Amino acid sequence: MSARLSVRTADLDDLSSVVELRLALLREYSDHPLYGRLRPDARARAYELYRGQLTAHNEQIFVAELNGDVVGVLRCVDTPSSPLLYPERYCYVSSVYVRPAIRRKGVLRALLAAAEDWCDERGINEMRLHNASSSMVAERTWSALGFEVVEHVRRRATRVSSPADSREHDHVEAR
Repeated sequence: MSARLSVRTADLDDLSSVVELRLALLREYSDHPLYGRLRPDARARAYELYRGQLTAHNEQIFVAELNGDVVGVLRCVDTPSSPLLYPERYCYVSSVYVRPAIRRKGVLRALLAAAEDWCDERGINEMRLHNASSSMVAERTWSALGFEVVEHVRRRATRVSSPADSREHDHVEAR
């Protein structure tokens, strides 16, 4: 498979593929308390958001291609750390997705190798990422790739309801 697999820097010509894969990632976590609350206009918003990311000077999106088809995506952001802590900067890895039918074939490793090369070129010596704790497969995968859990993200709703909460409430009452 590696002879047909390639990883490259994404550009604006890849915008539709990037949008498709990153929305697929969110849909895969439809029951997640943070990622499962897609807005109705998410696709339109995604084009604007990812266009900006593709042209940003401090970030890089990589795509993996298999036989010419884009099958995976990974985003790196050169992120400043707290001025009180080392390192001064780190690579924030986000929006990593590989099409389900292609998983466990080296695509993620190839994307991560490109991210590591990007870090080396920029003098960045640490990567960080968030992954959904509800996915044991993701937990095992990231651990196998050398990432360790160093903190947990917690969420607590406040008394102010969001428009999404109102729509969910209306939908429940309409049943």
